[in-house]
Amino acid sequence: MLKAAVLPPTLILFTREPLAGLTKTRLIPRIGAANAAALAHAFTLDALVRASVIGLPIVVAASGPEGSRSHYFRGLARRFSTSLIDQGVGTLGARMRRSLEPYSANGALLIGTDTPSMPPRFIERGIILLRQAPVVLGPSLDGGYYLVATRGEPPDIFRGIRWGGSRVLTETITRLRCSETRFALTPTWYDIDRWDDLLLLAAHLRILRRAGTDPCPTTAKLLRQLGLL
Repeated sequence: MLKAAVLPPTLILFTREPLAGLTKTRLIPRIGAANAAALAHAFTLDALVRASVIGLPIVVAASGPEGSRSHYFRGLARRFSTSLIDQGVGTLGARMRRSLEPYSANGALLIGTDTPSMPPRFIERGIILLRQAPVVLGPSLDGGYYLVATRGEPPDIFRGIRWGGSRVLTETITRLRCSETRFALTPTWYDIDRWDDLLLLAAHLRILRRAGTDPCPTTAKLLRQLGLL
């Protein structure tokens, strides 16, 4: 008897249209609105290149005034052969759940764009762990997570969380343990929200460049233009 084909999980890139004054706002006082938007664009391009290496179907979950209908996102979809969906409205948790639900039956991994130096092997590790547990989280140094993956019905971890705080990961894990939901963790990494984060990224990229590694070339080029690299 023939077995049904097992579909691969879907990789969802959760991102916002890089409009000046509306993206990377905590960096605007240091680098200006236009450069902050350019940095957000660079993060998105590097994330899509990294995602393409993984070999999974890619979906861009778009946020912006026109959502996935904007020329920006349609251009990305053509360039990287991705599908497009809208994040919609609501809290960060509501938008993440809405993005994951259509794909969770076969497994879905959702990542943001604020970890430009993250090694692709972290995503690959998430794929492996998702075969062993229905929820996978990628901890970030600021107390949140840079990756969330679900297989089957997404658990109730997207409501009642204080998004943007330093206890997002802790509160999420507490919710999972209370519901007796198995979960796994990928390695910890850092994301870029504030000026100190950007300086950390620049310092890290200098070290990696001396070692012959360039994990995010578009971001690195912009940092050189800004005199940070």
